[in-house]
Amino acid sequence: MTSTATPPPSPAGAPPASPVGREDEPTTWLRRLRGFGYVPPAGASARADVRTRLVPPYARPSKQLWMTFGLAPEVWGAWQRIVSWAGPVLVALVAGVLRFVHLGSPKAVIFDETYYAKDAWATIKQGYEASWPKDIDNSILANPSGVALPTDPGYVVHPPVGKWVIGLGEWMFGFTPFGWRFMTAVLGTLSVLMLCRIGRRLFRSTFLGCLAGALLAVDGLHLVMSRTALLDLVLMFFVLAAFGALLIDRDRARARLADALPVDEEGRTRPDAKIAETLRLGWRPYRILAGVCLGLAAGTKWNGFVVLAFFGVLTVLWDAAARRTAGAGAPYASMLRRDALPAFVSTVPVAIVTYLASWSGWIFSPDNGKGGYLRDWAAKNDGGSSLGFLPEWLRSLWHYETEVYRFHVGLTSGHTYESNPWSWLVLGRPVSYFYESPEPGTDGCPATEAGKCAREVLALGTPLLWWAGCFALLYVLWRWFFRRDWRAGAIACALAAGLLPWFNYQERTIFYFYAVVFVPYLCLAVAMMIGALLGPAGSSERRRALGAIGAGVLVLLIAWNFIYFWPIYTGQTLPMDSWRGRMWLDTWV
Repeated sequence: MTSTATPPPSPAGAPPASPVGREDEPTTWLRRLRGFGYVPPAGASARADVRTRLVPPYARPSKQLWMTFGLAPEVWGAWQRIVSWAGPVLVALVAGVLRFVHLGSPKAVIFDETYYAKDAWATIKQGYEASWPKDIDNSILANPSGVALPTDPGYVVHPPVGKWVIGLGEWMFGFTPFGWRFMTAVLGTLSVLMLCRIGRRLFRSTFLGCLAGALLAVDGLHLVMSRTALLDLVLMFFVLAAFGALLIDRDRARARLADALPVDEEGRTRPDAKIAETLRLGWRPYRILAGVCLGLAAGTKWNGFVVLAFFGVLTVLWDAAARRTAGAGAPYASMLRRDALPAFVSTVPVAIVTYLASWSGWIFSPDNGKGGYLRDWAAKNDGGSSLGFLPEWLRSLWHYETEVYRFHVGLTSGHTYESNPWSWLVLGRPVSYFYESPEPGTDGCPATEAGKCAREVLALGTPLLWWAGCFALLYVLWRWFFRRDWRAGAIACALAAGLLPWFNYQERTIFYFYAVVFVPYLCLAVAMMIGALLGPAGSSERRRALGAIGAGVLVLLIAWNFIYFWPIYTGQTLPMDSWRGRMWLDTWV
């Protein structure tokens, strides 16, 4: 089990790890912070082996556990490698069943599927969106093969990547509810697998990684978005993939730094200021992969560029911390000299090029008025522009993007289900995607009912998970600020990237389901809090038992809460009283 507590110091008399960061005489301010739980950086005798600090080992279950299962010590390593993948795959399989069962139900165009399912079909067929008749949805449901693709281009306000992804499912399974929901269900399932592995790498614990993935698997908002053809689940997937790529890059860079450091006669890796400040960390393909993923995220929705800014700062701060741990006297200056420019080049330009490439269908469409929307703008209106040296398609695209930006910042028209980001974490105003009132004896409504039943798909996070997540977020912020825990900082950064930018647009019409982008990090925060409940390494059996009981009760309550709300996540018909019993807050109706 990976503990979230501060590791114990090395035995007394151990040689100093590094004079950098030593706190022999704490200031008055730091002494006051200790009253809130602050733990200063390790002293001279603490954690002498720098390799362990740069590349912490993964947690290993106790010998008693292996002996209980009758496993010999020589097979522990192989078994751990198997479990490190078998556990996440098992959790992902369960998540996949939950997301694919009756995926085509309700057989309807629900909420904003009326835009994205049709845009995806046009994109996969001709490379750009079309202008559909307003009353076409029923015809699509009744006879999709009989619906002709419109020839006029459509004005859309989001980039094309999410529609390419949704369209891939339609290309494989047809222009049907199952077809346009298929790929979001695939990405929703894969995101659970990714979070298990990301949590394992972050916490150095397969158990906590699988726990984080399991929490994501039973989150109602993530489930509903995985079963609906909207863009935000696609955005979440690429952002999570970028986060995982940066974590792998962090481990590989720190391992390279550790390999370059000197080793003393006792076999311990020692700090070296010159190496720490001058070593070039070389080729970093996973950071380039993160740039591609963030470009695809921005190509789904523009807030992917905001995440790029947050993650860009995060990765260079990780480099500075690695150099400080390795012994650098001026880690931030070293990072600026050695790491900042490569980090920028491998993420920002890569993301921009990826974003532009995602518009290929629009770019290569005809520029004579028969291609994508505004594809011919430069040819018609920009002949004498000072930017005439730029390609015509780029000038047309820039004009299109400026029009879209004006639309987004000016979108203030009211909506029944709009909400303020202040209310998202406490589930103030979920979004109803679909609602019907079947008569008794029809569509699953019992004939014995005195009145109509209710059938709804409600985009609502699992309440106990989200409310526990509010406390977990406070815990994560405490660990980051007072314990200087980089894991807590990483979780807080990713969550902030998904949430904080929306506070700048509180007058704009925005919705709670945008929050699906940061749900994985909320689950990581809860998993980290549960790890603390289980107790740090070296805890007494009584402490471990009490912690396991508390953590187990919390996880079981979250699972029960998910099962209880399952009918309104999946559009099942309920008697009216049962439906009302699930409307815990008046604002959910």
